[in-house]
Amino acid sequence: MSPVRLEIHSREPFAGGHRFTGTGAYEVITATAHYAVDPDAPAHRSVVDLGLAPRDSTGLVRFSGDVEILRPVDGGRRRLFFDWGNRGNKRAVQYFCDASHTNRPRTLADAGNGYLMRRGYTVVFGAWQGDLLPGDGRLLLDLPVATRGGQPVRGLTTAEFIVQEPTASLPLSRWANTRSSPVSEAGERTARLTRRRYPYSPPEEVPRTAWRFARVQGGGRDVQGQALAVVPSRGDLYVEGGLRPGWIHELTYEAEAPLVLGLGLVAVRDLVGHLRHDPSEPAGPVEYAYGWGRSQTGRAIRDFVHHGFNEDLDGRRVFDGLLPHVSGAGRLDTGRFANLTVPGGQQYEDHLNPADTFPFAYAESVDHLTGARDAVMKRASDPKVLHTQTSTEYWQRRGSLTHTTTDGRDLGFPPNVRGYLWSSSPHVADPVPAPPTKGVCNHLSNVVATSALFRAVLDALDAWVSEGVEPPPSAVPTVADGTLVTMAEWSRRFPAVPSALRPHGPSELPFVDRTRVPPVPDPTRRYTVLVPAVDADGNETAGVRAPMVAAPLGTHTGWNTRARGQGHGALHEFSGSTLPFAATEDERLITGDPRPSVRERYGDSAGYVAAIRAAAEDLVAGRLLLDEDVERAVRAAADWSAPRHHVDLA
Repeated sequence: MSPVRLEIHSREPFAGGHRFTGTGAYEVITATAHYAVDPDAPAHRSVVDLGLAPRDSTGLVRFSGDVEILRPVDGGRRRLFFDWGNRGNKRAVQYFCDASHTNRPRTLADAGNGYLMRRGYTVVFGAWQGDLLPGDGRLLLDLPVATRGGQPVRGLTTAEFIVQEPTASLPLSRWANTRSSPVSEAGERTARLTRRRYPYSPPEEVPRTAWRFARVQGGGRDVQGQALAVVPSRGDLYVEGGLRPGWIHELTYEAEAPLVLGLGLVAVRDLVGHLRHDPSEPAGPVEYAYGWGRSQTGRAIRDFVHHGFNEDLDGRRVFDGLLPHVSGAGRLDTGRFANLTVPGGQQYEDHLNPADTFPFAYAESVDHLTGARDAVMKRASDPKVLHTQTSTEYWQRRGSLTHTTTDGRDLGFPPNVRGYLWSSSPHVADPVPAPPTKGVCNHLSNVVATSALFRAVLDALDAWVSEGVEPPPSAVPTVADGTLVTMAEWSRRFPAVPSALRPHGPSELPFVDRTRVPPVPDPTRRYTVLVPAVDADGNETAGVRAPMVAAPLGTHTGWNTRARGQGHGALHEFSGSTLPFAATEDERLITGDPRPSVRERYGDSAGYVAAIRAAAEDLVAGRLLLDEDVERAVRAAADWSAPRHHVDLA
């Protein structure tokens, strides 16, 4: 008996019945998946608190989640492509098809360039994150709460708050879209709030008279809502005068009623396994199943594999191939009172996130601090994996640890994994071009376009799985060839770019005592984190160089530094930088810029376009770009890649 029952709510034509080249028409199916899980099965041993979830009369734990399927009416190529929706949002069509983001893809415009449809994929969007709240069309998973003796489970937890402007109240989850772990009645009296300037600055106690568990209500423009009120709430933090911008506030409190969040990984296993093996379901028949996730969901993929969920209850492989993108070396935290929306730890934000724990690498390695031996990939059921990450992951997400030992030696990847650094590119690269901004940072955002690389990677994965064609060799920096270096060596090589505020260092990873709440880092015991080396322009030398990096108009970095008043000088979240070249030799000389000017490099816009074309064709030769994307890159380079860049040679 299948552990999943799919309840279909609607079917409707996609894109007005448009027939995509090579595939034909698509339809959209919306459904609810109903899950039934045996909490005593050995396969579920890693699911925290599953034994404390309510059971039905047969001893099973039941829950349900949203599902949406975008399928070719005539069957397509029998390939299922699962989008691990980032925080409940549908992202695969956006990134693989260069489309605008929408959680309700219905029109031809929503299909972008139609890549996934032209390739005949059945795209499945399935809810896996159980602590999301309704809104904006997010996919929701309805999970049980852990109880003991009929009472909600309680325990200490922490929440971190960083704001960019004075903010009076926030949910305890910090995110408006995410359920908070509510404070218990006793916790209201014993909770503690501190703040500190930088991650390792001494914490300052915030007097209890200055804050409480409450939320601000009102402040609207109509007569009834103009007045403000502070309303008691076990799910919100209120600070008199507001939380101070840029400071790190940390709340420690006794929470209650945790969700059994690990069931989200079980849901993916059971849904995809059910769809690919039951030909009566709308995705079937399925010959191969692939999955993709970026950032949070890239970490989810790594955790999914590490805990053995790529094997279903009948011993069959679930995914044949997986594409974790920009996960860095992290996995998930699905423990008691976890917050799945919170990003992986960075230098400044969420720097002690428990998602960053050994093992980091796909290949087996030894934790040199504890002696533990483990690997992300270690089972016969493991899929083929193409791991992609950007410069940002090396700076903020300990990306080097995916292919080095914990003490900084080259380790590489196992035979069923390839790794690729998308050189000098940012964590988030919206396929829809827009002018760069600074936000609360010192530099313009990184404008490198990389979405075309997704299409080449998926084609390579499909050929590897279905035809046995080896993908391009891994392209990551290494210690052996001098392209993976310490922060001191990186700093020595990085050019003296005018007005650039360099980072002091990448996001270090200390060993953390997680038996204490809040966790306590040990500054004397650290994992080695290395960064990619750069050329004379400051662009990274190793990895896959997108056309805008191979033919640059500036220095592109995976880091950006916080402006004054916002944690000045520290790395900011997952932001990258663009440091434009001088347009002309005169400008270069007056500013003291050591990097050759745009005119010196390309002469005119035609020279730049020619350089972009050559770079794109080189990538095609290495099977790292599709033929169809050469002309897209050339068209985007017109007018100096506006609006991403502005070059004035007048």
